[in-house]
Amino acid sequence: MHIVVVGLNYRTAPVEVRERFSFADKDMPQALQELLRTKSVLEGVIIATCNRTEIYVVVDRLHMCGYFIRSFMERWFGVPREEFTRHLYMYEDDQAIRHLYRVACGLDSMVLGETQILGQVKNAFLLSQSEKGTGKWFNMLFKQAVTLGKRAHSETAIGESAVSVSYAAVELGKRIFGSFEGKRVLILGAGKMSELTAKHLSGAGAEEVLVANRTYARAQELAAKCDGVPCTMQEAMERLEEVDILISSTGAEGYVITSAQVSRSMKGRQDRPLFMIDIAVPRDIEPAIGELEQVFLYDIDDLEGIVESNMEMRRAEAVKIETMIEEEMAVFATWLQTQGVKPVIRALQEKASDIHESTLDSLFNKLPELDERQRKVIRRLTKSILNQMMHDPINRIKELAGEGQGTEALELFTQIFALEDRLESQNDTPSGKELSVSQESQGMVSSRGSEELPELQDVVPDRVPFELEPSLPLAKVSV
Repeated sequence: MHIVVVGLNYRTAPVEVRERFSFADKDMPQALQELLRTKSVLEGVIIATCNRTEIYVVVDRLHMCGYFIRSFMERWFGVPREEFTRHLYMYEDDQAIRHLYRVACGLDSMVLGETQILGQVKNAFLLSQSEKGTGKWFNMLFKQAVTLGKRAHSETAIGESAVSVSYAAVELGKRIFGSFEGKRVLILGAGKMSELTAKHLSGAGAEEVLVANRTYARAQELAAKCDGVPCTMQEAMERLEEVDILISSTGAEGYVITSAQVSRSMKGRQDRPLFMIDIAVPRDIEPAIGELEQVFLYDIDDLEGIVESNMEMRRAEAVKIETMIEEEMAVFATWLQTQGVKPVIRALQEKASDIHESTLDSLFNKLPELDERQRKVIRRLTKSILNQMMHDPINRIKELAGEGQGTEALELFTQIFALEDRLESQNDTPSGKELSVSQESQGMVSSRGSEELPELQDVVPDRVPFELEPSLPLAKVSV
């Protein structure tokens, strides 16, 4: 068995390509069923967001896997493969697992450490599970990925600091005033930056948000999005003495607000401070305004310094998460190894049972005078002897299967008890290869929907620390 992900994201495909490969929510169940009917696919999960479309599958063989997934995409989206193959990446086994962990933790996002993707990963998994698209492998893997994502954000500070200019502007306002409760905010301009600022302000608790723009209709449009009040630029200047915070991003060529205008408004403010953020290039606010008493003026360079500082902090936190990921990789590999021991134990138990029954049949034939009660006593006692003899070997092979030499231990165990024929009949013969995701693992034939995932929890067992490898980013691999 192998775990594979095929996808495209904001790094490998521009938006005009990504939008052609978006799944409508209502169509996702049908898409999953179509994916699961694809040759070699045993389990499947589709993660589709504005920045990525990724198809995760468990396949019974790697040969031609990329071809089959591309064929599915070609059929579903109606786009010839020649138009999208160069935008795809494909990761197999350990790389695929690491990629999923990084996605769930926000390390592969456009904004490092963002949390929205974690909910999207969880929802994608739960949808596939409800469609019977997951089995033993993905039930374990995606549960682990979601739990790891929660740990990453609760045990590190990766998501705590502003990493966009608009968000930094709002966060800076909170630092000055403590909160926006009871504050009036004036936004000058209605472009993309102003819209993002208004979006961040909408949930910050401001008493009133005024939106001014040279085009009044655009001011109305943006005000409606943030439950604000639209006004003209002239009205905004007349109400300047009422506001506590002004954020400007108009795109004008000259200063929109002059020192004289602010100086006049400060006379009626009764020493109330005015917090001003100029995120326009060229600047909207005359720099001399920053010299006025009770006026705090910041420009985009001040904010970008905050953003870069916060990004450095997030990168440092990301290193901690990469270490967590390596630990989880080891945990999943150990889980796979312990799964490999099941068919071996089953083969031993079946062989012991056959020997037991054959021996009893021979004994009872030689002692026909035994009554039914005597036969039951003999059967029970001999079965007890057999179970006690197998108890320690079974426990020991379970322990060895999770250790570094687990494969060799399974092979030796199989040879000592002569279980080769029985394992071959189960189609679970242990190979000489390592029982890991990157190679064939025995006893792991997937049964879609055969296992329900336990409730997602934050509880994670103790981990053994691993050294972090220096090469963090994943290399792009063409399908």
